[in-house]
Amino acid sequence: MSPIGATTSELLAHMERGEFSSVALCEAAFDRIAACDDRVGAFLHVDREAALQQAAQVDDKRRRGAPLGRLAGLPVAVKDVICTRGQPTTCASKMLEGFTPPYDAHVVSKLREADAVIIGKTNLDEFAMGSSTENSAYKTTRNPWNLACTPGGSSGGSAAAVAAGMVPLSLGSDTGGSIRQPAGFCGLVGMKPTYGRISRYGLIAYASSLDQIGPFAHDVAGAALLLEVLAGHDPRDSTSLPMPVPSYTAALEEPLKGLKIGVAVEHFVAGLDREVEAAVRQALDVYRCLGAEIREISLPHSKYAVAVYYTIAPSEASSNLARYDGVHYGHRAAQFENMIDMYCASRGEGFGKEVKRRIMLGAYALSAGYYDAYYLKGLKVRRLIRNDFDAAFAQCDLIASPVAPTPAFKIGELVNDPLAMYLSDIYTLSANLAGLPGVSIPAGFSSGGLPIGLQLLGPPLAEDRLLRAARMHERATDWHTRRPEVV
Repeated sequence: MSPIGATTSELLAHMERGEFSSVALCEAAFDRIAACDDRVGAFLHVDREAALQQAAQVDDKRRRGAPLGRLAGLPVAVKDVICTRGQPTTCASKMLEGFTPPYDAHVVSKLREADAVIIGKTNLDEFAMGSSTENSAYKTTRNPWNLACTPGGSSGGSAAAVAAGMVPLSLGSDTGGSIRQPAGFCGLVGMKPTYGRISRYGLIAYASSLDQIGPFAHDVAGAALLLEVLAGHDPRDSTSLPMPVPSYTAALEEPLKGLKIGVAVEHFVAGLDREVEAAVRQALDVYRCLGAEIREISLPHSKYAVAVYYTIAPSEASSNLARYDGVHYGHRAAQFENMIDMYCASRGEGFGKEVKRRIMLGAYALSAGYYDAYYLKGLKVRRLIRNDFDAAFAQCDLIASPVAPTPAFKIGELVNDPLAMYLSDIYTLSANLAGLPGVSIPAGFSSGGLPIGLQLLGPPLAEDRLLRAARMHERATDWHTRRPEVV
């Protein structure tokens, strides 16, 4: 059996039986990267020597019968907004070109403890600001299902790396849909946990009240296993939840009885692609056949989600990115006349167009005379959006919706239309504003052969319920078994 495109469970079983070594698995991953990443563009950095050394150590532990971690020997890719000791972390920005952190992010430490092998760092929209991975300062990432299309963003590199069979697992970050939307576009399982479920220590901040780290995998079991490894309290992150972590994998095969799924009337309106709507409704029919009850609900303030998000997120970004001034952190211009000119030149050269746009939006919303009218009002409507979800979850266990209004769009199609690009996250933004967990699962294909995702949202800390419900659909369909032919 070829390891390319195999699931996490399959690979772990093969290594346990001695059919693959970790070294052989990692060499296959590097061969796959060499064969197709010049066209896909998923990786910004790979570290073959360190990865193979780490894999050899895992193989040695396995031979000696020493205790092994949950991910022993599995190659994992990490989004390049997450700090990795000894490997570059650039946020796909010229501002951090050449930066190598002296420490690991919490999630990277957890990967190492679990004996995962970190293959390299994946491409993204600069500082995680974008929905297509076209805003990277270094390269454009392409969708393995159709190289003319985007893989989504901002975690497009992490999604493309798994979809193309370069790695079985990867890490992304989700501020407004940046895991779920690429997972939907690339035919993967991608999960955004409850805010605070996974530590953000070592995640370079975009919008601190919205950012969350989460997994990409081919199937629900892989995502559940990676989430189980990463979740838990970290005292270094003041927003990390001091809550016990259930075994997401233990109950995964137990169907949910009496499942009530809410469907918001606001999610099926003008602008939703007909093929996407058909795939989502077909997925709901699958759940009906499995005994679930589908209930109509309302999320009346969801129509404000895009406006609220693009008030709050840029405001937090303008504050977080103020540190990159050429003095404390980041790129410094080579030529300038005085200190003010040095600040302006350094930030002008270091940041890309989309990052500058969001910094300016945020600075305006926070400025004297406009704070109450924009940022404060945004926070109030954010509370109303959360109230809508609380009321909905009093009637249902989960909420189902599209992941995005269309399948993956063409590269360049929306890059000069920021509003249209922002609207590609219209179904995912609310979960970040409300701090809720959400998962994207494969639910079909367009007539053009592009994946379509189904989004499931749950109340806070309901990841186990979401994963069990996702697995119910996965058992009844075969969408998750399909792989693109990149080479």
